[in-house]
Amino acid sequence: MNSGKRSTGIGLIAFVFILLLCQAGIAATVNPHSLTSHKSKSQKISETQHARRRMRRLARSRAATPTTGAVHTATLHRRHRYYERFSTSSFAQDITEGDVTTGEDPVVREAAIDALGGMNGTVVAIEPTSGRVLAMVNQKLALSSGAQPCSTIKLSVALAALNEGLITKETEVRLGGRYHMNLTMALAHSNNAYFEALGRQLGFEKVSYYAHQYGLGELAGYSIPGEQLGIYPNEEISSKLGGVGKMCSFGEGVSVTPLQLGALVSAIANGGTLYYLQHPTTPEEIADFQPVVKRRLDIAPLIPEISDGMQGAVQFGTARRLRVNFDEEQVLGKTGTCSHAGTRFGWFASYAKTNVGHIVVVVFLEGGRPTFGPKAAEIAGVMYRNLYDHNFFVTKPALPSDTATVSHPGTPQ
Repeated sequence: MNSGKRSTGIGLIAFVFILLLCQAGIAATVNPHSLTSHKSKSQKISETQHARRRMRRLARSRAATPTTGAVHTATLHRRHRYYERFSTSSFAQDITEGDVTTGEDPVVREAAIDALGGMNGTVVAIEPTSGRVLAMVNQKLALSSGAQPCSTIKLSVALAALNEGLITKETEVRLGGRYHMNLTMALAHSNNAYFEALGRQLGFEKVSYYAHQYGLGELAGYSIPGEQLGIYPNEEISSKLGGVGKMCSFGEGVSVTPLQLGALVSAIANGGTLYYLQHPTTPEEIADFQPVVKRRLDIAPLIPEISDGMQGAVQFGTARRLRVNFDEEQVLGKTGTCSHAGTRFGWFASYAKTNVGHIVVVVFLEGGRPTFGPKAAEIAGVMYRNLYDHNFFVTKPALPSDTATVSHPGTPQ
């Protein structure tokens, strides 16, 4: 009798359990014999496909609906998200006021002014086989104390690492985990981790030595009134600021002028001669112009190693905006973007490599959010387009070439 009541009770429990499942909208196939069997130690509940799909939908809906605490946390996170604020305008008027233009190439100068438009910046164009400044738009900014070079410092670091035999353009540098990169891609995409790694391996002494060899921290011009030195520190910046790694990836602690960067790129373009830059301003200086060599750099074998990366920057990397306006001739270059004290800097240092000669163009911008390296590259593209449309790359300018007599400061003429 007790056994019958016990069996009836179990059956009632099973019925209630099934009823509850049905009310919840979750269908299941239940074997009632397993519930009443005293021999079975495991009870199997096999869900139908409909039930499994419904459970998955419920799980997704719960995951997509945050709790009140999660909503509050997300709101706080958005509320305290850091947005960099800039106090300098990316645009300016009358930037050419006070420029001395007597000895400049009028075609090059007009091309530069048109390309710069209303942007707050400067354009410096150089004949790399002589060091002659063809145009310097906004000379107040071009001759100032300079600014953080941002990623354009990577050119100096790449040459230093190549010179030391630390890498070739194909050397894969490990950047963490299974991630590797070579010099060509690191220059093209301006990879900071790659150049931080190079800087730490080189050490500050070697990085500093080569930077000075390439003209940083010294006057780039030969008797150019108003030119300033820029800054290359005598010791490594503090580890809190990133040490030598940040110096080699962002140019942290370094200040470079457009003329210094132009002189370095000119040496790359001409095969290794670092000229003093000259900016003739009188008829006599124009008539008596002769190139003046600062030093010969032992970089000729290294130039092919960095050329692919500089060309890659224009073809598919950080400077690809240039090709929107100009794609008729080969251009090699390096962009740079960073900010300091409410001002963003945008750099692009480049040279056009044509059959009739080369021209170096350095664009430096300062301002707010619209200012960055790719914008500087875009401006350079407009300038190259203007030069091309005025047949600058068809008829070679009548300027001294690398075969002309060169002299050092103080050498009898």
